[in-house]
Order: sequence, then structure tokens, then C-alpha cells
Amino acid sequence: MVFMFAGTVVNAQDTARPALSDSARSFHATPGGRRLSPRDSARLAKRPGALFRKIERRKFDSTLFSNNTELTNSDYLENMEKIFQLLSSVPEVTSSFVHLPEIEDRFDQEDSALAILKDRIAVTDDRSLNIRNLQMFNTLLDELNRTTDKYAEYLAEYDSKIDTIRTKIGDMRKDTLMLRIFRDSALKDTFQLQLQELKTKWRQADSLVKLNTAEINDLKARASANAITIDELTFRVDTELKEVGNRALGKERRYLWEPRSSGVSRNFNKGDFQKSVDSEKKLVKYYFANTRGKRFWLLMTGLIFFFWVWFNFRTLKKLKKLQAIEAFHFIYIGPWPWVVTLIFVLSLAPLFDLHAPAIYIESTQFLLMLLLTLLFRKRLDRKLFYGWCLFILLFLLQPITRILGLPVFLSRWASLIQDSLSVALGLLFFFSKVKMPGKSKVFSFAVGLYIFFNLLAVVCNMFGRVSLSQIFESTGVYGLAQTISLAVFVRLVVEAFLLQIQTSRLRKKYPEQFESTGIARSIGRFSTVLAVFLWLIVFTINLNIFDSLNDLLTDLFTDPRQVGSFSFTVGGAVLFLGIIWLANFLQKYIAYFFGDVGDDASFDDKGQRSRLMVTRLILLILGFLLAIAASGLPVDRITVIIGALGVGIGLGLQSIVNNFVSGIILIFDRPLRIGDTVELGDKKGRVKDISIRSSTLITEDGAEVIIPNGDVLSHNIVNWTLSNSHVRATLAFTIDKPAAPAAIDVAGIREIIRNHPNVLESRDPEIVLNTITAKSMEVKVFFWCKDIGKAAQTSGEIRTGIYDYLEKKGITVA
Repeated sequence: MVFMFAGTVVNAQDTARPALSDSARSFHATPGGRRLSPRDSARLAKRPGALFRKIERRKFDSTLFSNNTELTNSDYLENMEKIFQLLSSVPEVTSSFVHLPEIEDRFDQEDSALAILKDRIAVTDDRSLNIRNLQMFNTLLDELNRTTDKYAEYLAEYDSKIDTIRTKIGDMRKDTLMLRIFRDSALKDTFQLQLQELKTKWRQADSLVKLNTAEINDLKARASANAITIDELTFRVDTELKEVGNRALGKERRYLWEPRSSGVSRNFNKGDFQKSVDSEKKLVKYYFANTRGKRFWLLMTGLIFFFWVWFNFRTLKKLKKLQAIEAFHFIYIGPWPWVVTLIFVLSLAPLFDLHAPAIYIESTQFLLMLLLTLLFRKRLDRKLFYGWCLFILLFLLQPITRILGLPVFLSRWASLIQDSLSVALGLLFFFSKVKMPGKSKVFSFAVGLYIFFNLLAVVCNMFGRVSLSQIFESTGVYGLAQTISLAVFVRLVVEAFLLQIQTSRLRKKYPEQFESTGIARSIGRFSTVLAVFLWLIVFTINLNIFDSLNDLLTDLFTDPRQVGSFSFTVGGAVLFLGIIWLANFLQKYIAYFFGDVGDDASFDDKGQRSRLMVTRLILLILGFLLAIAASGLPVDRITVIIGALGVGIGLGLQSIVNNFVSGIILIFDRPLRIGDTVELGDKKGRVKDISIRSSTLITEDGAEVIIPNGDVLSHNIVNWTLSNSHVRATLAFTIDKPAAPAAIDVAGIREIIRNHPNVLESRDPEIVLNTITAKSMEVKVFFWCKDIGKAAQTSGEIRTGIYDYLEKKGITVA
């Protein structure tokens, strides 16, 4: 037999030996044909069998190179270790199913809510679904659907994980090594301890997998069942809401003066009322429990507003400057703004929950009315205050009638009485001569709207248009309530900002007086826009057009538009412009938070003005970047726009870009700062503002010179206050020549200069005497002023002092 080993061919009977060079070898023949070396020949001569025994001992061991597939104990242990790791991972995976208890609890709540909705939607006898109830049911079903989808995603994720574990365990059952151990009794005895531990692990893992699988499957089944029920109820509610619109102009019920059908039940017992109230409570409790996150940010906004106002009043009290805000004639805010904070929060409530149920809107509005009553108690005329209280009573009749679930004939008569009283109340105050609060035009408009919609509700109710009657009734009442509360909201925002401005000015020792009319007007405009938006939300909800309008606007803003190869959405474009506008608004009015209203007091605070400029630039840049990110504009399209903009720059926007870049250089390089006294060409004045495009100088005459930033950098800039505000002043006097120059008391003149508070002590004044003619001399005085802004005043005062001094010395000044 022949083997190949390391490139050498040997016989199975041969002995492997080291290779020798030809010159070192000397071979002798052997009986088997081998050639022996001289050394082996000598040994053979002495011991003839020695060579053959040695050769026998060196026989090649072929088992070293055989294919040995026999398994060792380490192989079995390594395999069992992998199985142990798999089984140990099961508790870790199942412990990550943290939402299972929460999901089960929420599904129990969902079942309860769905049962109530089924019962409430199933209209029987002479009971009808109020339009507000339908809106609330629609909102609750939407929230139930969102919650179910959210938990269905969790369950799908958990089910995928448990399926992966089951698959791995199933593969483990087919493991050949483990099967061999269980079939071989010897191996079972060898690994008895490990098998016992493995058995314990297996039972634990199997129990966890089965338990969690059963729970997940049960919850998935409940999620599917709830989704089906929600879809069915949503379809019924949507159908009912559409029918309200379809039959709104038609006759839904008999005329109010017609006799009722004899087949209609007249019974209404206390149990029906209690059941209706209890179900309403449960539905509201469920909604609030599942949407608490929406109100968290509303609560945080209220806390920030409270501490903002409270801190400013506390600062004024410490500074003993509470009288500084008397000129603003604050109506509502005070040192402890509990009531106004609640009004502020409740006014913003619709913005944080656009799809809130009817009872949420009713509750917030009712609380608003009570809080406004506390404010109006000492601020309104007595007749107007009594009318306000009567309006609150009429306001409460709406939710009470809705919650009662009265039969239609009773509900219609209750609404008729309420609407008629509302019309009478509105007419009484519309034509009365009582003084209206705040902006009388806004109040008169709200009262007129209140009368109009309640009158429409009366007419529609009488002629059987019940749905329209409910819609107009709610719109009139909530329209007036919202108008009054939002008018107070606007005033609160203006007062809070004026308080902030005054507090910041006093903290920095600025003068108390400043022009507040323009500031109040600009802040009032912004808060009015927000108030109108909030009013429109509630107004469209009450008119039952909010959902339709919301769907229409959603389609308008989200549908992609194509212009050539460029794709965009209207919503993205509006969002882009909105964020840019907001960033510009913030950079424009952020100075108000620091008491800077653009007057001379804050004008002297160079450091603050410079920091504000950097802050404004950062706000603009961040606003632009955020607008791009939020609008969803693709980066490659933006690159195309920038490329097109580059072409525009090359064609005609060089000066604009030059001014923009120059503005950034001026802000960060700071060759001149706000408040510096500079000379730019033939213009001299103080720097009032450095914006992105231009800088503004105020001359000594009060003129404001607007200079493009590119022109600022292209001129030589003479900055009198770059490192300090010192300036040298020169005064010249022509006097009659005295008989002896020593008669002029130079030391006395120098003392007059030194005694002035605006003269720099570190530099001595210089006085030079020059002879002009034989009869006259010139006295020149040089000194340094501390503040260049007061140099003219200082020179005048010192000139007067020197003149008087020379006159007293008998020296005539020409």
C-alpha cells in the first residue's frame, strides 16, 4: 500500500527517515532490495535482526489520518448548552410583553364603552339622537379605533416573537444528538444531571410559551371583535350624521302645534334619566382616561403662564416698583393669577383636542363661564352682570336636555322655551344703553349672532326641523360664550406681555416710561388671530361641518401636486411658510422679553443688543431648517431650487446676497456694534440696529439713516467706541494779551476741567497759549471725556466755567 505524505512516496512497510544529499549517501543492497548505509551495514553485521525490528517499530500509523466521526462528551455538552440558552431566553422574551396587562384592562374598558354605545345608538320609541350626542359618539368611536389599532400592533409584535420561539423549540425537537442521548441508556446515565436541569427548564419554557400564546391569541380575538363592532357602529353613526344633513331642510317631525300620534309613548321615568347620566359618565371617563396625553401639554402651558405672571409680579414687589404698571390699567392679571390662568388654559383647550366629545366642550365652556363670572362680578355694570348670570342659566339647559335623553316632544318644548328666552335676552341687551365691556363692536356682533341663531332655532323647531334647531341652538349659545371668553383671553395675553416688558426694564434699570400703545396693538393682533382660529373650531363643530371641512382640508393639503417633475403638497408648502412666518415673528418680538422696545435706554445696552442680533439670526436659520424638515420637501428638489437661486444671484440678486452675507459678517466679526458711535463716509451717528440686510444709524439731528450692509463694509469705518467711549475735546479762547503771560492761571483752568465728572482722570488736561497778534492771545484747552455721548454737553459746561473764571481774573475774552 502506498501513501502520499508531504510530497514523498513511501511503502507502508518503509520507515520514514530524513532526506540526505547524494554525496553523503552510501547504500548497500538488502535482501528486500533496499540499499543500506555504511552505518546500517555495520550494525547488521553485528546484529542481523536489529534493522528489521527497528523498521517494524517505525511502521507508519495510518489511523492518524483516518476519518474519525465518533462523538465525544464535549460534543453532547456543547449541544445541550445551546438548548439551555434557547430555553433560558424564553422568560426574557415573555417578560418583554409589558403591555399585556394594560391591553387586557383597556379591552375591558372598551367592551364596557361599546356596550353603552350600542345601547345609546339603538334608538327606540320616540327618542331621537341629539346632534351633539352623535358628534360625541363619532369622536369616541374614532378614539376606540385608534386605541384598538395601537394595541393590535403590540399584539402582532408579541405574536411574532412567540412564533419565533416556538419555531426554534420545534427545531430543537428534531436535534439528532439529543435523540441519541435519549435512546442510549449509557449516555443518559452519563448526562443524568444535565438532563434533569434541562427537563426543568423545558417545563418552565413550555409553560410560559403556552400561557403567553393563549393570552395573546385571546387578546387578538378580542381586538378583532372590537374592530368589527367599532366599524359597524361608526358606519351607523356616520350614516345618521349624513342623514341629519340630508333631512335638515326637510320636515323631520310634525309641526309643533300638531297633535301627537296616539301610538307614541308618553312615559319617561327616573330610571331612564339615571341610566343616561351613568352612561354619559362612563363614556367621558373612558375618553379622558385614553387621551390624558393631550391635556398634559395643555396643563404645562397653563403652569408656564401662571409662573410667568407670578414671577414678574414677585420681581416688581422686590424692586418696590408695583406702581410702575399702574399706567397700563391692567383689568385682569394680578399677583396671584389663579383665575386668569384657568381662563387662559380653558380658552386654549379646543386647540389641544380638536375632536373632543360634546360634554368636554360643554364642561370647559361652563367652567369658563363660572370663572368669567368671578372676574365680571366687580367689573361689569349691575344690569349687564345680571344678564350674564341669566345667560349662564340658559347655557346650562342645553347639556341638561341632551343628557336627560328626553322624548322628542318634551325636548322640543324645552328647546322652544330656552331659545325664546335667549332671543329675548339678546334683544334686551342689544337695544339697551348699558355699557358693553371691552370692544363693544365685537360684543355687539356676538350678541347679534346669538339672537340670529336662536331665532332660527325657534323657527326650525316649530316647523319640525329638529336637527337644524339643535344645530342653530348650540351655535348661538357657544358662539357668544366663546366670543366673550376669547376677548378676555386676548386681553390677558396683552397684559402679560406688557408686564414682562416693564419688569425686564426695571430689572435692568431702564426708565419706566415707554411707548406701549404700538406694542399692545401688535401683540393684540397676533393673539386675536389665534382667538379667531379657536372660535372657528368651536363654531364649525357646533354647525356640524367640522368633520366635513376637516376631510376637505385634509384632502386639499395632503394630496400630492405635480409641476413638471417636481412633486409637492399644499400642506407642506403652507407648513413651510407658516414656520418661516413664526420664526420671523419670534425674532422680531423676542426683544420684548428683555425689555428692549427700541428706545434710547436699551439702545445704550450694547451687549444685550448684540446678543439679540445673534439670537435673531439663529431663530431665522433654525426656522428655515425646521421648515424644510417639517414640510417634507425632498433634498434633491431643494438642491435644484438652490441651483436656480444661484442663477438668479448671477443675474440680479448679487446686491441682496452681498448685503445678507455682509450682515452676518457684521454680527459675528463686530467691527461695529449696536450703540457704537461711528462715521461711515459722510454719515456720523450711533448704530441703532444691524439687521440681515441693512444697518440703521441715528444722527445727532435724530434722523435714521438706513445703510445696506454691503456699503457698510465697503467704506472705511471710523468707530469712536470700539474699545472704549473716550474722546478728546478741544476748546479755544481768544483773550486780550496780558502784560505778562504768567497772569493767566493755567493751574486754575486745569482744576476746573478736572472737577467735571465726565472728564477722564487718567489723562491730564493740556493747555496751550499761542500769541495771535500784539494785542491778543489764544488759549487752547485739550481734555478727554469719558463718554462720547456726553462730549458736547461736557464741552459746553467746561467752556462756561473757564469763561467765568477768566472774567473773574479780569481777563477779557473776545
